[in-house]
Amino acid sequence: MFVPGQRWISTAEPELGLGTVLRVEGRGVQVLFAKAGVLRPYAVDSAPLVRAEFRPGQRVAGKGLAFLVERVEVREDLLVYRGEGRELEEGQLDDEQSVSQADDRLIGGRTDPVSHFELRLEGLKRRAEARRSPAWGLGASRIGLVPHQLRVAGIASSRRPPRVLLADEVGLGKTIEAGMIIARQLTTGRAGRVLVLLPDTLVYQWFVELLRRFNLSFSIYDEERCESLEQGGDTSNPFEDEQLVIADFTFLEQSPKRAQQLLDAHWDLLVVDEAHHLAWAPDAASPRYTLVDQLAAATPGVILLTATPEQLGRSGHFARLRLLDPQRYHDLDVYLAESDRFHSLSKVADRLLDGKALDDAQLATLREAFAGDDALQAHLVDTTKPEHAREILAALIDRHGTGRAMFRNRRASIGGFPKRAPVWHLIDKDMLSDEARQALLGEFHADIQQPSPTIEIDYGNDPRIDALVSLLDAHPQDKFLLICRSQAKVLALEEALRTKSGVGVARFHEGLGIVQRDRNAAYFAQPDGARLLLCSEIGSEGRNFQFAHRLVLWDLPLDPDLLEQRIGRLDRIGQKHDISIHVLAVADSAQHVLARWYDEGVDAFRSSPADGRELLRRFGDALSRLASEHARGDDNRDQELDVLLAETRGAHEEMAELIRDGRDHLLELAASRDLHADELAQAFTREDNDPSRDAFIQGLLERFGIHAEELGGKVLLLDPQYLSTDALPGFAEGPQAVTFAREVALAREELPLLRLDHPMVLGALDLTLSNEQGNAAFLVDDALPPRSALLQSVFLIECVADRKLDAERFLPPQPIVVTIDTRLTERADFRPSDVGLRKAADRTIEVARYRKFLAKLVPPMLEKAEAIASERAKANVDEAVALATDTLDAELSRLLALRAVNPAISEAEVVAITDERTALLKALPGARLRLDAVRFVVSPDFLALR
Repeated sequence: MFVPGQRWISTAEPELGLGTVLRVEGRGVQVLFAKAGVLRPYAVDSAPLVRAEFRPGQRVAGKGLAFLVERVEVREDLLVYRGEGRELEEGQLDDEQSVSQADDRLIGGRTDPVSHFELRLEGLKRRAEARRSPAWGLGASRIGLVPHQLRVAGIASSRRPPRVLLADEVGLGKTIEAGMIIARQLTTGRAGRVLVLLPDTLVYQWFVELLRRFNLSFSIYDEERCESLEQGGDTSNPFEDEQLVIADFTFLEQSPKRAQQLLDAHWDLLVVDEAHHLAWAPDAASPRYTLVDQLAAATPGVILLTATPEQLGRSGHFARLRLLDPQRYHDLDVYLAESDRFHSLSKVADRLLDGKALDDAQLATLREAFAGDDALQAHLVDTTKPEHAREILAALIDRHGTGRAMFRNRRASIGGFPKRAPVWHLIDKDMLSDEARQALLGEFHADIQQPSPTIEIDYGNDPRIDALVSLLDAHPQDKFLLICRSQAKVLALEEALRTKSGVGVARFHEGLGIVQRDRNAAYFAQPDGARLLLCSEIGSEGRNFQFAHRLVLWDLPLDPDLLEQRIGRLDRIGQKHDISIHVLAVADSAQHVLARWYDEGVDAFRSSPADGRELLRRFGDALSRLASEHARGDDNRDQELDVLLAETRGAHEEMAELIRDGRDHLLELAASRDLHADELAQAFTREDNDPSRDAFIQGLLERFGIHAEELGGKVLLLDPQYLSTDALPGFAEGPQAVTFAREVALAREELPLLRLDHPMVLGALDLTLSNEQGNAAFLVDDALPPRSALLQSVFLIECVADRKLDAERFLPPQPIVVTIDTRLTERADFRPSDVGLRKAADRTIEVARYRKFLAKLVPPMLEKAEAIASERAKANVDEAVALATDTLDAELSRLLALRAVNPAISEAEVVAITDERTALLKALPGARLRLDAVRFVVSPDFLALR
């Protein structure tokens, strides 16, 4: 029963100290942890809280008083502590109190198996080590360790706050980069409420991507959800009901009320995909742009995603940068002039990288850029010297205008992609009746609409089915991915194939639940599983099928980006084969015309064009019209089609040259100068190469009755048949197949990748460390000398600070183990023997029989241990303070140096790091020591002496 004013402790976050109940409303309770500056809402029925109750004999402190409790009274549901002639109400207690009862349990004979103590101690050590890592919160993410993605995420995650434009070319993983940034911001406490704003066609892709890759459970908001919340009696803003929200623009445009509620809700991080669709001009802005502009102005962190190169619309590019930093990007003409200057400097950078001499005009440009810097001016005397070129290049990178706001990586510079090879399967149009040709045209019209209307589909007599069967038969060892427009097509294809081929088929469409889709995808991934996976458009959203290398295009989307998404399921970094793109089409049909436009005009089957959307904008209407007229057999359309294809090809070549010529090499190099550029890559390398982690995680889960069974192929089946608590997440639907191998998790997306920060493992670890089990143990060690007794005390250093400071990267709750003998001498070199630990499980000791000598021996030994632990804690705290000082001073110095030459560095960034440094250096020295666990260790004869 919660009552305002009561003091409670979070079992999941004991380092927050004592919390105070502020209010109780319905099924929720709000608890304020004042010392940490954290307000936590909990559900009454499942709150991880225990009442902070102190017993007679324990010491309490508050209001400048400290005394031993002699008796406890209850006054209006609040506790009142009395002792030594003094009185403290529980609301007056200091936020930091010693609440451990490990020594009481030991003295009282209430001990746990030695294995539980060992598991607890190892868990404390591993949690502390993992919490320091820059990859904390990302270890269990199902992501390939792609260098450019890790670099972008590492740099952006370190910004305070991140306000960045992710502009990698199509297929390079902007969504993954954004997901990593989101996960890190949430894990470190720098963000609590995140809004992802998208076109409606991308909502499901993002939902699955965030859930499957990053274990982040977002809530999709639409009008139905908002109305449901309001009809349930909740009169507050519906967007405040969840912390992690996905919403689409169309829904908000149709309801000004919801758009205003979205604006009224407070967000810590805003993510907007397809940002190039936010139309803006100096004298007008679209409703979508206006909405994002208002949100960006009120939200600390902003991530925009676009694959459109700057050269395809510099005013639009300026508009996106303006959302991130309206003070820096306030004038379009100034931005255009600056862009021209950096374009010329990028050409200079290219020559420096190639070791070529600069011409007089380029040297004059550099002299102007480096005016006032004598050292750099001296380097200009001979730019061909490697050391001079490096310094000049570094200076150019530091001065780059958009280098801190924008990240752009190119496929050509990254490499590692397979070749694409289109394979045509054209079917004689005379094989179709007039009725069939009309049906095919109707299918085309439905395909190019958004959203696609429902039409009757029957492929029973479609000659493309025979072509598909022949294709499957021609490559009996290969797997095929077929992506088409809709669920109805998937079902019609499956029905038609059932009577014409015995090949194994799996389905993947929006009509299936997530679990069933995972199972079907896993069936396709198995070597002896399905050879053909039939996917609706949803199959091109975020899934990785790179174990296959044959893609069948039953139809084609009108949007080039959607086609690239389809091909991108196979054309990925790490793909070991060239990609065969099989185009099935009836000759001279509308689908054939569209395929020719992609092949002859856009070159989309062999490359990943960056200008696809722009080409569609210019030629899309004419293309749709010509495709329809051509399919009807209208005369003289061949020549008109040839003209369209030639115009498209010419425009494509012109824009490709423009993009190549306008390539900003300085922008691509900017990340290499950041202090955080390689942090994540190094952290993942350490994390993935830990040989003992897997055994620890299995032991941790076994502690809760989870049995692990090897299934082969680095896959484990976790069986919760003997699960001891419903509080452990991840087993609501029964046994769960998992893996510890990253490569297996990438190939089979239904398998969780277990690391310490996976919700299942983290939940088990929190449950283990937040309760008392394992915090008191009694061990008989056969290797100890006769008549020996030792007390092992495990203390935790805990820094209670605002979560947004992420103090745990410098000082996580780390265990200090101190061993004291009966002479009150430290035994720093003591380790329990393997023999003693092995026999402990078979020994039954009635510890309660020895309460008297434990009561006599333990207190002075514990007092001595605490004194020693306090000295070590001070050393650890001093080390953390020094690390924080060095780290933040380096960041601040680098930022100030950049600010001197780069106007993109704002005063707010400098102030943010300065304030963070001040707050951390104030919080870290206040870290407290708390007793977490004790173990009494004796020689075999010691018990006989008692």
